Amino acid sequence: MTGVRERRFAEPGMRPSDVGIRAGRALLERVGPEVHKRVGALVYSAVCRAFVEPATASVVHHGLELPEACISFDVSNACLGFLNAMTLVGNMIEQGQIAAGVIVSGEDGRELVESTLAALLADETLTRKSIKPHFASLTIGSAGVAALLVHESLASEPHRRKLLGGVVRTDSRHHKLCQGDSTAPGTTLMQTDSEALLEAGVDLAGRTWAEMCEAFGWREPAAAVDKVVGHQVGRQHRRALFERLGLDVAKEYATFEHLGNVGSAAAPVTLAMAEEANFFAAGETVALMGIGSGLHCQMLALEW
Repeated sequence: MTGVRERRFAEPGMRPSDVGIRAGRALLERVGPEVHKRVGALVYSAVCRAFVEPATASVVHHGLELPEACISFDVSNACLGFLNAMTLVGNMIEQGQIAAGVIVSGEDGRELVESTLAALLADETLTRKSIKPHFASLTIGSAGVAALLVHESLASEPHRRKLLGGVVRTDSRHHKLCQGDSTAPGTTLMQTDSEALLEAGVDLAGRTWAEMCEAFGWREPAAAVDKVVGHQVGRQHRRALFERLGLDVAKEYATFEHLGNVGSAAAPVTLAMAEEANFFAAGETVALMGIGSGLHCQMLALEW
């Protein structure tokens, strides 16, 4: 039904911060010690956290051995946390507050999936209708990802990509369509009206896309945008979204078949995997977009 064929879970006992630290270390090893020393901000942006307090960013900051002068904090906004954090860090760089910033997400869907399965198996009154609110939870997977944003004076090939800006839109009338909660470890459950969420999310994305095209002067967006990287949910969502935006689905690199829905890590992980697969060419305009429960939509433009 979803097109999701497989997904991953973090090893039992791993915290989301462990997943984020692993991704952050891999990132910082690529950029070298000089840039490492210049990192002035760390934002942890995942839905999954190590604990309620302190901020999971504290654990990740320590694990990555970032400078004492580096501010660290969490940003939580469902599946849009990472893209929101990119905007925050980008603005800090533009304002001259920092020279470089790291964004990290560590999502582990194991607890949600296992809690959902346990609840469903324990309910002998289940019907097709009563299962539906839990169906989306069964597509969740795990992933870790980290990104480094720097002032253009620090950027160097082969990792020089320019963040051009973007557009955000919020339609909070729909904040009840997808809600999750936990009363104790191992009890996380979510209720999702998948059909209504799909319809409202795609509608919000359509309005956001119109604003995006106007902001960047894309009179013919199908020609102006070379590649698309979106939040990965499933086959039906992908089809509906591209039909609404009037874009060719061949312009998107998809990962949902192999990763499932990995929350805030979905769009940046897909971006990284697309780069590894040589999906982008120099000079191309890439649209990075996400829709998160709440509802929120954010779209960013990158120059490759």
